[in-house]
Amino acid sequence: MSTTSIDRGTPYSEPGSLGLSLLHDPIRNKGTAYTVQQRRELGIEGLLPPAVESLERQVDRVLQQLDGKTDDLDKYSYLTDLMDRNETVFYKTVMSDPKRFVPILYDPTVADACQTFGNIYRRAHGMYITRDMKGRIAEVLKHWPEPDVRFICVSTGGRILGLGDIGANGMGIPIGKLQLYTACAAVPPHYMLPILLDIGTSNEALRADPLYMGSREPQLSEQALDELTQEFIDAVQEVFPACCVHFEDWKGTDAIRMLERYRDKILCYNDDIQGTAAIALAGIAAALNTKGGKLKDQRIQFFGAGSAAIGIAGLVVKEMQTQGLTFDEARSRISMFDINGLIEPSRTDLSEAQKVYAHSVAPTQSLLAGIQDFKPTILIGVSTHGGAFDKHIIEAMTHLNEVPIIFALSNPTRKAECTAEQAYSWSKGKALFAAGVQFPDVVLGGKTYRPGQANNFYIYPAAGLATYAARPTRLTDECFIVAAHAIADQIGLALQAKGMLYPSQDDILETEVTTAVRVAQYMFDAGLAQATRPSDIRSWIENMLYKPQY
Repeated sequence: MSTTSIDRGTPYSEPGSLGLSLLHDPIRNKGTAYTVQQRRELGIEGLLPPAVESLERQVDRVLQQLDGKTDDLDKYSYLTDLMDRNETVFYKTVMSDPKRFVPILYDPTVADACQTFGNIYRRAHGMYITRDMKGRIAEVLKHWPEPDVRFICVSTGGRILGLGDIGANGMGIPIGKLQLYTACAAVPPHYMLPILLDIGTSNEALRADPLYMGSREPQLSEQALDELTQEFIDAVQEVFPACCVHFEDWKGTDAIRMLERYRDKILCYNDDIQGTAAIALAGIAAALNTKGGKLKDQRIQFFGAGSAAIGIAGLVVKEMQTQGLTFDEARSRISMFDINGLIEPSRTDLSEAQKVYAHSVAPTQSLLAGIQDFKPTILIGVSTHGGAFDKHIIEAMTHLNEVPIIFALSNPTRKAECTAEQAYSWSKGKALFAAGVQFPDVVLGGKTYRPGQANNFYIYPAAGLATYAARPTRLTDECFIVAAHAIADQIGLALQAKGMLYPSQDDILETEVTTAVRVAQYMFDAGLAQATRPSDIRSWIENMLYKPQY
């Protein structure tokens, strides 16, 4: 039953059992907010403390409990328990201060939560699809109690936040991602379904762990995975025909393959590829708004050549083409490094996607040498190699550029290629810097620098809100380019003066709605939307926003 269709004040003719069921239903439970009259009518009189509290007072109690906890993983567990008891209080709490709670619900805390997921497990918040369900996946999906699912976030647990293959422990990712649709962009939560596609794991430590809750079989072969995924996609189209499939944290080659296979066939996207690409493009656009220059004139060096790098490069190339470059001219402005060195044609280990950026240059294992030869204006780290951007790298970028653009996008924090303090101090305050995690402000030479967090939560909840409202048939790369520029355009002169490349998280809902309006407008203009176009798109979207209230 949806949260928007329940009349919470209606008296019931069969007290007792229904009242108890409401107290144990996190979606409908009001807890101590039930009035004296409601308690009598529902047959729960005496089952709650006498005080009748407002929603605001309930949130005050939650905040007091959280203030007493010093460990973020404990706070994560507490909030998870709260969601199990009262979804309204949970969302009222996290939406009251997203800047505080997003890092607890998601990155970086969710990385620790995933690593210990079997130990802290309380209750399933989504569905697990296994190889044993092959031939019956549509039947299994029908077990989900909400018939109108609009967003499924599905992960295989194959590549979680730089942690690698953690199998079914990766369920914390689709849960957290979908919570941010609501916490950041007010998409109604009952439309969300987290799914872990359990394809086995190659992680021997997990398979030996008695508390591991997933399949202990080896990972499926590529062919078997493709067959299982195809049935899953077909089942979603049958059971939830209005649903957008959000692919999340699949192994890099699987992620690229699945996106290419389904992007033009169903309503879907891959956040690791398109969301990451859009948030990086947003930061680049904001940096160029600050320092001047056009994207087509930039040279971008990637450290890391997986799905994130391929996604960012692809979106950059597409936009460079809109600025007048040919495809070959645009891709020539992209250089990539991975663990085996520079991506160049003599290598025999390159994927088809990597070969696009393999230029005829001398092989090298040295990122510093590659930078000195390629002379990039922008350096982007998506390697999960913590500390890879050392002093020599930052100084080389500063020598080549009056204002170097440096992004250390890997997470969690220990995986970041450099810290904000290192980027600013080694560049003598010249760098425009962003990271995948939120670093604290840096004071250098009497000036305060505020590093941006290039986190996808600026992009995918807004794209989700636009999708929820406009009901497009497809989510194209152009939708994500529009979202990127909508984010960049919200960096005014005051924020530019502080070196900020992303909007403040203090009013994330305003940022997301503004972005969603731009994306929805594009969906209508491009003929993607199935909804009837309103005269005022912003007011139309604002009227759809979820409000946690009784």
